[in-house]
Amino acid sequence: MISWLLKQPDKDEQIPPEKIAKTYRWHQLGVLLATCIGYIGYYIIRLVFTAEQNDIMKAYHFTTANVGLILSCFGIGYGVAKLFMGVLADKCDANRYLMVGLLLSAFINIFLGSTRNLYIMMALMFIMAITQGMGAAACQKMIQFWWGPRMRGTMYSIWSSAHNAGSFICVAIVQLAVFLFSGSIAAVFYTASAVSFVLCILILVLGADRPKTVGLPDIATYTGDRVILNDGQISTSDQTDLNVGQIFIKYILKNKLVWAVTLTSMSLYLVRYGIQSWIPAYLVQNKGFDPINAKWLIGIFELASVPGVIIMGAISDALKGRRALVSIFCVLGTLICLTIYFFNNNHTLIIVALIIMGNLIYAPLTLVGLMINEVVPKFAVGASTGFMGFFQYIFGESLATALIGILVAKFGWLASNTVLYGASILALVFLLYTAVSETKMQKKSQINL
Repeated sequence: MISWLLKQPDKDEQIPPEKIAKTYRWHQLGVLLATCIGYIGYYIIRLVFTAEQNDIMKAYHFTTANVGLILSCFGIGYGVAKLFMGVLADKCDANRYLMVGLLLSAFINIFLGSTRNLYIMMALMFIMAITQGMGAAACQKMIQFWWGPRMRGTMYSIWSSAHNAGSFICVAIVQLAVFLFSGSIAAVFYTASAVSFVLCILILVLGADRPKTVGLPDIATYTGDRVILNDGQISTSDQTDLNVGQIFIKYILKNKLVWAVTLTSMSLYLVRYGIQSWIPAYLVQNKGFDPINAKWLIGIFELASVPGVIIMGAISDALKGRRALVSIFCVLGTLICLTIYFFNNNHTLIIVALIIMGNLIYAPLTLVGLMINEVVPKFAVGASTGFMGFFQYIFGESLATALIGILVAKFGWLASNTVLYGASILALVFLLYTAVSETKMQKKSQINL
């Protein structure tokens, strides 16, 4: 199994020059489908517990603090896993790595649906988080390998939107399973795993690791793609003889822009999960929503953001990679929507604010994920993804789940509102620094043309 997962050698037989363009397009389509389908599967598994939180609290006699602890176990485990699993992804076949992570997550999800013990659920959530940590790095590597900078923002945004679609599909699967199996909570978890098993097969059939493994030239040769590093050096290679530690120190820890983008993403993740994880509980307890309608709003919040994320990604491409600038405007809009969501009791306005906010939160989250990959060589994409993911989930999601759960239980929902406002403002500060750095990098790129 280990040798099967490791990075595969370049294919000896090369595609004839006259067929390269057509073959490239077909493989790009397959890779896009594999990454989107794969990440939909990851999110179907990941959000079952969140979607069922009200039913679980009622049936298992859990409090918001209990639910927050379980969710925070995922956040902590996922943050640690993204760091190590992201680094490991740089040494593996990205497509196979993606499939194995989903397969293991689906198996663990079955056990999660089979217990009512708080501490076992916490442990299983932590273990599942480790396997879930295999997904993002694999997908982001494949996108970096298969597309040049002129289309990468759009393709990355399409892939990133898959998790929004996965969240909506998760809610639909939950509701279908509840209907088919008379409200059985365990059956909901089992159904989600069954769907993900099918998606694993599609990943293997459709995807591919790198262009060279199927006899195609690498993306640098095909499109002239290159990376301008923090020190002004140019990188085009997708492989290296450096070991994991050398890559991590040289291209991650010593890269100021990696730190700035990472801290931006951490702040945005706190906002994202501070909203998403508590939609059912917040709207039912604080705004008088029907529990079933509140559950559906998780999916609506996610799915409605898909067009906005793709549009913002395309705009960043049209602005020649000014991704931080686009993100700044999105965060400013998020602050307005947060105010409506927190201090208005009109259900229609709250739903509209959620829909708009989904676009405005996920667009910059998508773009910072792309930015972190574009400031390191392709052989360090997994490491950069993992490094950012560590901060996203250890300090972002865990604060948005455990801390907010505890604060709400003790001080009420106003404490949650204060945390989310603060995180949004912090994101703006880091984005301003990143935007300045982005301009400098573009000037270096033009000088080196």
